[in-house]
Amino acid sequence: MLKGLALTPPIIGRISIGRVVERGGKRLPEKDDEFTVTSQVQGKDGWVSHPVDEALRSGATGAKLRAIPIRLLFDDPDLNLRAAYSLFDRKSGRPVCVGDGETCRRATADGVQQMLCPAPDSCEFSSGGCKPFGRLNVRIGDDDELGSFVLRTTGFNSIRTLATRLRYFHAVAGGRLSTMPLELRLRGKSTTLSHRAPIYYVDLTVRSGSTLIDTITTAHSDWEIREVAGFRQAALDQVARDGLAHGSFEESAEEGAAIAEEFYPPGNVDEVLGDASIERPGKPGNSNLAVKLAGRMRATGLPEDSHRTQLSDRQPPASA
Repeated sequence: MLKGLALTPPIIGRISIGRVVERGGKRLPEKDDEFTVTSQVQGKDGWVSHPVDEALRSGATGAKLRAIPIRLLFDDPDLNLRAAYSLFDRKSGRPVCVGDGETCRRATADGVQQMLCPAPDSCEFSSGGCKPFGRLNVRIGDDDELGSFVLRTTGFNSIRTLATRLRYFHAVAGGRLSTMPLELRLRGKSTTLSHRAPIYYVDLTVRSGSTLIDTITTAHSDWEIREVAGFRQAALDQVARDGLAHGSFEESAEEGAAIAEEFYPPGNVDEVLGDASIERPGKPGNSNLAVKLAGRMRATGLPEDSHRTQLSDRQPPASA
């Protein structure tokens, strides 16, 4: 096996909440309020629609595709959803630094090194370009039981909600997460920070018309059928775990170029394809400002967290 090559779950399609459009001579992400399922092929008008997309829409209630029936590949929640603070080189598309808030792997002139990770708000290296980045792999249909559709997101609400749901379902089903019939659902909410505009994020629920008890019963029944047939889920999880650990970064430079275009656009662009509106607290640029103020505090001998009070004064007041 090639050294340093991460073995990621096989991808046969993408799930997005928007598209990249050309605006003012630049290719920028544009938000949407529904799911779109695409292939991995791009045409002149963007990603080519996957046949699954049409099939889902023909059975959807209403004009918008806001719910997708899915199953998961793995029992381990952290294999289905991998989330990390990530920084990409916008020009080359190469991953530069990936961390979890405690430690990170960073590409340097001397190779990939492990360092402390202070998280984006306190990281001077990232200069505000680092974001939470999550990848959720799911199965749609039964045509390829080891192939997956990937949902990528930099939305904090989606990452937190999906991570929580996965752990809850894993707990109540006794670890039988891979055989639970579930549903990806697009939800909306408004906050003062979004100026009352709707924020769309991804949730994971039991399927419409079903109950949690029905879902757990099906999960255990399907698990027993697969086990009798010789399907070894624990072995699959371990192989996937080892494969992901085989490389320093999950994305290659080829994949990173498309990811950087969609999720790490130049300038203060808030509409990203993983979540269909602003999901970060504060206004664009606050992360850079926090870094600059922290540096200034150190230079003057003041405590570094003094800048947080100054930043909080810049936030818009909550409406009554």
